[in-house]
Amino acid sequence: MKVRDLLKKVRPVVVSGNREVEVKNLHIDSRSVGPGDCFVAIQGSKVDGHEFIDQALKNGAKAVVAQREVSLPEVVTLFMVESSRKAWSEMACSLYENPSREIDLIGVTGTNGKTTVATLLHDLFTELGYRCGLISTNRNLIGNEEDAATHTTPDPMELNGHLRRMVESGCEYAFMEVSSHALDQERTFGVRFAGAIFTNLSHDHLDYHGDFKSYLYAKKKLFDDLEPDTFALTNADDRNGNVMLQNCRAKKVSYGLYRNADYKAKVVENNIEGLQLEIEGHSIHFLLTGAYNASNLLGVYAAGRMMGFEEMELLTAMSALRAPEGRLERVHDLTGKPAVFVDYAHTPDALEKVLSALAGMKRMDQKLFVVFGCGGDRDVSKRPEMGRIASRIADEVIITSDNPRTEDPVAIIEDVAAGVESGEVFKVRKISSRQEAIKVACQLAGNDDIVIVAGKGHEKYQDINGEKVPFDDKEIARKALLSRAE
Repeated sequence: MKVRDLLKKVRPVVVSGNREVEVKNLHIDSRSVGPGDCFVAIQGSKVDGHEFIDQALKNGAKAVVAQREVSLPEVVTLFMVESSRKAWSEMACSLYENPSREIDLIGVTGTNGKTTVATLLHDLFTELGYRCGLISTNRNLIGNEEDAATHTTPDPMELNGHLRRMVESGCEYAFMEVSSHALDQERTFGVRFAGAIFTNLSHDHLDYHGDFKSYLYAKKKLFDDLEPDTFALTNADDRNGNVMLQNCRAKKVSYGLYRNADYKAKVVENNIEGLQLEIEGHSIHFLLTGAYNASNLLGVYAAGRMMGFEEMELLTAMSALRAPEGRLERVHDLTGKPAVFVDYAHTPDALEKVLSALAGMKRMDQKLFVVFGCGGDRDVSKRPEMGRIASRIADEVIITSDNPRTEDPVAIIEDVAAGVESGEVFKVRKISSRQEAIKVACQLAGNDDIVIVAGKGHEKYQDINGEKVPFDDKEIARKALLSRAE
């Protein structure tokens, strides 16, 4: 494919070079550039790709996309654009011949619930007999073929490559988590969504966005770019839902448990075995538990209705759905043992929701244990807030390491513990070894008690000083339960 063909939608200004350039690949990493490639120079938060143009040319690049003036040899074609990120995304769409326009792609954004909603939609439509794709934090799927996920939302080349393979394999629908980072970095620019879903918004990623308003408006970009023949579905129970719909051209629809909405549900029963919900006059039992999952299920149902499916067709299939891996997932079916769950909750709002859900299910004679920590090199302001929430709701708290990255795990634990109120300090233990913390919780808990290990969920590693060390909360908990003294 020729550069000029590739960039036909970008409307670049060609400022040097006067011949067609054959392009093999597009690159934003100068180290991987080869002969005949096009190098896209992107201004990052820490590194400026324009500084690596010379290296890209030495490696054989024949064309450069840049958003500021640079000096190049006459044999190299320079394309000046307003935004290299947008150009890269549009080029990727064009390179893969716009696969998002050949499949019904539904985007899901929000602080919490993205993985659950996207995965449930994939599983639901698979259950209904359709071949579907999934792009999520947990995994990427084409039908039932799994492809490891590296980011919640892949870069433009990966994303469009996934979508093209989905189309070629016969997928009719695709469901995708869309992160605030991806939206801010224009990774989905030029991608067509048949619909978008907003779950909720709470304190997270402020280390990247700087403030809550910037975080909010990054999420809103998904809805701003929707076309008129698509749908915008928002959670009416979250006050930020209406912000998503401002200046949105798509059909606006809402769902909610507590506020007025187009699609409503009522929680009839909520226990460890599941949820009984009343939706549009139908009482249905679901295998997921927790009021926040009632909201997630209602969002899935509302999306299905917006996509043209009938009430009972959706509800019957949904009644068999299970929670995604690491989302309030019970780690065993052992009798005479504490009920132990793992969950990905790593924000104040998510931790509060999962703890409140379990606390609401326990009897007076039962205790709720929580094992959790906070990630290093991330928003530090949420640490004491999570300590406060955990100690307020749970009966026993063990603060431990999460993914410390380049920080001292003990220092992170102290940041978390700083939020514990003086009257709750007696509940709290500090154990820097996550493995030991899980073992202690499983040993201390009585046979009728509940243990939740929060923060990592599906992850199979700990990120320590740049190294991903194998670590699985579920396996550690299972072994601890099996070895526990009765």
